[in-house]
Amino acid sequence: MDMHLTGKRALVTGSSAGLGEATAKMLAAEGAAVVVHGRDAARANAVAKEIREAGGRADVAIGDLANDEGADTVANQALAGGDIDILVNNAGHYHHLDWHSATPDIWAETYQINVLSGVRMIQQLVPAMVKRGWGRVIQIGGGLASQPIPMQPDYEASLAARHNLAVSLARRLKDTGVTSNIVSPGAILVPAVKDLLEKIAPSHGWGDSWDEIERGCVNDMVPNDIGRLGRPEEIAGAVTYLASVHAGYISGATLRVDGGTVRSVN
Repeated sequence: MDMHLTGKRALVTGSSAGLGEATAKMLAAEGAAVVVHGRDAARANAVAKEIREAGGRADVAIGDLANDEGADTVANQALAGGDIDILVNNAGHYHHLDWHSATPDIWAETYQINVLSGVRMIQQLVPAMVKRGWGRVIQIGGGLASQPIPMQPDYEASLAARHNLAVSLARRLKDTGVTSNIVSPGAILVPAVKDLLEKIAPSHGWGDSWDEIERGCVNDMVPNDIGRLGRPEEIAGAVTYLASVHAGYISGATLRVDGGTVRSVN
């Protein structure tokens, strides 16, 4: 399927690793020029180099989206290479905290990084999309937004805010040619998750091989219909579809890519 992304330009926040990196690479493989964003210049430049070596087009924007000054810097760097047609708000952060250890200050920090960072980029970049009559805004959310657990309350609430703001934005963008949607991942196998599971596997009795550990994790912690963790490329595929011309009739929607972890008909 041709996504018709040639000639489009995309900013993927938090794309120096993990889901953002996979998304930037897939958008570039489909013809979009991408802006790789991160706070670490070496890591962001390494991803951009890989994209270019694969035949894609990539620029780099460095800055901290958790404050206005950093967001201004990132937007200016991103726009220096041309208009942004696709905004993927992926940058995020979480602590392994509970209701007793997640203080109000930590809640505020989480909201700055996970919610207001996306708001800042929307306000910086979406008005120009509206003027041009075409654009895509995609939030990376998560199943914990609608199916929370006792741990990580600040993170879960921030995910719910990301889902909510995406729908509100979709209503605001009515009749503009710009859409706003959410991709909601389940548990995804990124290096940090793999490291954590390998460390805790002995205490859960999951076995020694990775296949045993993954199966044990899914059975005990994140049960789903597929029986494994998701892969970053599967999230990237969903984002790429929503960014394409084929998703022009999708507005304010949540596309769950979670193996069926969330038990809902909606």
